Amino acid sequence: MASSVIENAQIVEHDQVVGRSLAFVGGRVSPAATDALHIDLADHLIIPGLINAHDHLQLNGIPPLEHATPFANSYAWIDAVEAHRRRPDVAAATAVPSAVRHWHGGLKNLMSGATTVAHHDPWHPTLDDPAFPVGVLRDFGWSHSLGLSRTLGDQPPRYGPPTRESFAETRAEHPWIMHVAEGTDAVAAGELSQLDALGCLGPNTVLVHGVGLSHADVDLVIERGAAVVWCPASNLAMFGRTLDRQTVRRLFIAGRLALGSDSRLTGSRDLLSELRIAAAHSNLSPGDLLRLVTCAPSRILRMPDHGGLKVGQRADCFVVRTGADAHTSSVGVARNEIRAVVRGGVPLIADADFAEWFAHCGVDVAEVRLDGRRKLIARQLVTPEAIALEPGLELLS
Repeated sequence: MASSVIENAQIVEHDQVVGRSLAFVGGRVSPAATDALHIDLADHLIIPGLINAHDHLQLNGIPPLEHATPFANSYAWIDAVEAHRRRPDVAAATAVPSAVRHWHGGLKNLMSGATTVAHHDPWHPTLDDPAFPVGVLRDFGWSHSLGLSRTLGDQPPRYGPPTRESFAETRAEHPWIMHVAEGTDAVAAGELSQLDALGCLGPNTVLVHGVGLSHADVDLVIERGAAVVWCPASNLAMFGRTLDRQTVRRLFIAGRLALGSDSRLTGSRDLLSELRIAAAHSNLSPGDLLRLVTCAPSRILRMPDHGGLKVGQRADCFVVRTGADAHTSSVGVARNEIRAVVRGGVPLIADADFAEWFAHCGVDVAEVRLDGRRKLIARQLVTPEAIALEPGLELLS
């Protein structure tokens, strides 16, 4: 695999600039490189590839459910979606082959600088394709939610592995992920205590959403060493409410909070959009927010190779021009302003002046237009049917 050395850039690790040069060898960050292409990136930031801690990759092309009033909980929303599926545009979107829809979800994330995703649904064979646009969390257990996945009496789960069995089967060193307290009513508010009674609240438990958590519930989450994935755009769209600022701050300080975009069926456009929404609904600094999509999910999802640019970690990163403030530039950047997205030391989508970098890595390229800007993209990523699903992305050659 070709080696590369980035020079004269500002290397951002977690929430501070840690150096000026970075070497990529064998897909990882290395202390040095020989026979490498040297890339001068003065006036640029190199930011670790973002980790999207919650998405449903196959749902990103489905039109959102229109509703006049907030839902009380996710189960009411699920019931409403049954009728939503009969809309002609929704039926057409769900009729697209699953492999194409998963690939589209990968492209959506890559375009925003997210190089790793936690996909909260059954594994699909497409995710095993070496060319899949992003890395996907593999070593984990999951259940959907108490209302859909818990075995009640003789009734089998409606969707996903049964809660107690799934938790018991998940190795302690792997995360176990579940939607919990997704809503604002008594049903949502009671879910954490139910989960605890089932014996499923432990140090590897990752609770997605948690809108209905009380402050006492948050105490328990922190005490047990569990964590919460915050998806504010999805929460606001479905319930008109998300985690309060105090809860966000407490979970962040405890190191028990990560950020996820959810799918576009309920959530934001991508993880960059989610960062802006998180900023508006918290008192976290830009540096704090960057942690929620790098080192925090790396720790919570047990992915030590990701989320940073230390020697030995995966060479996943993205490149943006330097702004007045490094953190503001990384958190507030638009996806078409990203100069290059890199996985394993190899550019996958970048501005045209990085053509030599693609060639040095032996990557054949196609040309696309992303939100009005021309880019080069690794041809291995080009699935025309998936590109056609992504608003703002157009295949040119």
